[in-house]
Amino acid sequence: MTIPQLTTEQLEAARAAATQARRRRADLKGKVRSGELSLAKALDSAAGDDVLAHVKVVDLLKALPRVGEKRAALVMERLDIAPNRRIRGLGRHQVAGLKAEFSDR
Repeated sequence: MTIPQLTTEQLEAARAAATQARRRRADLKGKVRSGELSLAKALDSAAGDDVLAHVKVVDLLKALPRVGEKRAALVMERLDIAPNRRIRGLGRHQVAGLKAEFSDR
């Protein structure tokens, strides 16, 4: 199967959509980082949004205050979450575990 040739307008539209998606994901992580949004609310909002569901779990955890690479990796290992897992790929027990782990934030 060959890759379809896109027109200049289609390429520009695709670039604009990708940029908007990256900005929305960065905005979600920024709100979590500032404390404006809790992890539980971030997970709930990402569950209903296809763009936000593509955020990597480790990146969302590292956006939390006082959570770095090491703590995020430990929590994910304890909850049996793969390092490359995105929010969309989490199971209900994993989501519940994350919410319980960071319920005070």
